[in-house]
Amino acid sequence: MNGNVPSPTGSDDQAEQRVRLGLRLKSTREYLGLSQQQVAERTGIVRSAVSDIERGMRRVEVMELQKLARLYRLPASYFLDEEEAADAGEHALAGLPRTGRPLSEGDRIEVAKFIQYLHARRQAEEEDGVLRPSLGPEGGA
Repeated sequence: MNGNVPSPTGSDDQAEQRVRLGLRLKSTREYLGLSQQQVAERTGIVRSAVSDIERGMRRVEVMELQKLARLYRLPASYFLDEEEAADAGEHALAGLPRTGRPLSEGDRIEVAKFIQYLHARRQAEEEDGVLRPSLGPEGGA
């Protein structure tokens, strides 16, 4: 048998990439307070596939990654970034104008996470048909 034949699950490098991608997807989902079932319902990806993707046991298809990125309100590039400590803030805030004093890296990450949360919450409200009108930060008009 040829020693160059890849294993059925791919090379070690591909396995590492799947695990890294899965961990980013899982941590984002958990940060947003979504269950795997909720993700499955909102993306059309079966729950067991979401689980396998998050554990790095299954390759994610391009269309699936696009659906997940859209749900999580992050560009797909964040999940594909090869750096282990990819900066979600860098990806999420790349298009925002810079004003005043620059934010620290930690602050940018927190802002990006909060933006993710707000977008996901609004989308969930829209999908559930319970969208409340935006009343400002204090809940008043």
